[in-house]
Amino acid sequence: MSEQEKLDVPPEHCPKPEDCTFDLEEKLSGILAVRSLMGSDAVTASHLGTEREGHGALISDTGLVLTIGYLITEAETIWLVDASGAATPAHTVGYDQETGFGLVQALGRIDVPHLELGNSNTLKVGDPIVIGGHGGMKNSVAANVVSKREFAGYWEYVLDEGVFTAPAHPFWGGSGAIDQDGKLVGITSLFVQQALPENTPFHGNLIVPIDLFKPIMNDLLQYGRVQKPARPWLGIIMSEIQNALVIANVNERGPAKMAGLQTGDIILGVDGDQVDDLPSLFRSIWRVGEAGVEVPLMVVRDGEVMEIGITSMDRQSILKSPRLH
Repeated sequence: MSEQEKLDVPPEHCPKPEDCTFDLEEKLSGILAVRSLMGSDAVTASHLGTEREGHGALISDTGLVLTIGYLITEAETIWLVDASGAATPAHTVGYDQETGFGLVQALGRIDVPHLELGNSNTLKVGDPIVIGGHGGMKNSVAANVVSKREFAGYWEYVLDEGVFTAPAHPFWGGSGAIDQDGKLVGITSLFVQQALPENTPFHGNLIVPIDLFKPIMNDLLQYGRVQKPARPWLGIIMSEIQNALVIANVNERGPAKMAGLQTGDIILGVDGDQVDDLPSLFRSIWRVGEAGVEVPLMVVRDGEVMEIGITSMDRQSILKSPRLH
């Protein structure tokens, strides 16, 4: 989303210093713009574009910036911009497919205070929270936690407990969730139409909790990824249509495409177990084994039930490696 395309935060949704127990302006100065460029041959270019822009939170005085991974996946060039407009080049340290976090290292000094990491597990429904965007108060939202619950993304992604906030930040990607103590408790991933548990429209944001980042931080710093066996990835984009799990798309370079899965196929089960929703589908796939394992799917196509075995892979293996400077 370009500077011209950004939606303004309604003034009534902006945070006010008098409502905070911390120095709001100082904390928001630690939220930077993240601008990245990818090559046209990047695997993610077709659906995420070759120019991406969002936010990131400065989390150390050595220039580490935490953001959402889709902003920097396969990036060839990254710039970090502070509230004064000063731009600093950066490179990808790593990203984690399971949580969605991305970590960036500035290649120059950023002269703003960094944000301390808080504890997302202490957040309660109703708690006030600031969704901090680059540019200070006018680009930030005074929100509340409206629910904490499981979330499944159609791209083979599940959070056991995501944090949902409202009102929604209109330019959300990578913005920092700041709690009542002025500490960073999460990174914003998505705009959602159902922020409440009930199946009623209620616009908000999904926050990836900071407590998921703490155990993987050292691995990302040292290796660029978490040091454990990768989950099996099939390369399917799913949709739930009238209680059916329907394949909406298949990645052209993914295992599902190579195995012959098609858009419109309905998945009934995995490895002999029935699946009824996206969380159960993805968790059943991951239970079969590590990346590389054959995943047996029970599929309906044109009224015919068939079993298709898919040799899974590590999703990260097809992505372009981060370019170091």
